[in-house]
Amino acid sequence: MHPIALWRRLLAEFAGTALLVTAVVGSGIMAATLSPDDVGLQLLENSVATAFALGALILTFGPVSGAHFNPVVSAADWFLGRRTRTGLTGTDLAGYAAAQTAGAIAGSILANLMFDLAPVTFSTKERTAGHLWLGEVVATAGLLLLIFALARSGRAAVAPAAVGGYIGAAYWFTSSTSFANPAVTVGRAFTDTFAGIAPASVAGFVVAQVVGLFLGIGLLLALYPTAVQSVPTERLSS
Repeated sequence: MHPIALWRRLLAEFAGTALLVTAVVGSGIMAATLSPDDVGLQLLENSVATAFALGALILTFGPVSGAHFNPVVSAADWFLGRRTRTGLTGTDLAGYAAAQTAGAIAGSILANLMFDLAPVTFSTKERTAGHLWLGEVVATAGLLLLIFALARSGRAAVAPAAVGGYIGAAYWFTSSTSFANPAVTVGRAFTDTFAGIAPASVAGFVVAQVVGLFLGIGLLLALYPTAVQSVPTERLSS
């Protein structure tokens, strides 16, 4: 049995994911306001704010829930820990995914309200193309490989900085600007701002992220077949 009650872990996943999406959407709105004529500068402002916020949120919520904030991370944790019983249970996984998705939607609504927009404004920004889906596969696989490689090599303590740095960089080196998270993808459909994604584009991104999940697990098992020391992967985050 996990030493921390499930309801506390779900609350942490809800709040952490909500604040993460608030940071993504809110910094996007602020960037578009401050730098209306420079999309590159907008992306820089958005990516830096997201990277720093993610690292801080991992430090805040990691000791409670592992600070996954991402259903593919939770799914990988369940899959990799199912034999040794060091990861999430099936019940935990379902609860985490639901809490993360609800939190992501709440985060978009909160950001909209903070910037005096309608609570829900569904995005009109189409993100549907093969090269964008490929970018999501790469972003998601790389994120999972990083998180669980750190766990299996006994370097979990550097996860907040490493994960924040990876996401900040992946904004720039992936064509999709690295959503890499099904819950965040759904949440970002609820805001018609810089960080939004049209609801019709969500399914393609989520499918690509699931492909990235399998690819990331495959690479991890090839490169790190066993843990150097016993480090429960749910103590890491995304």
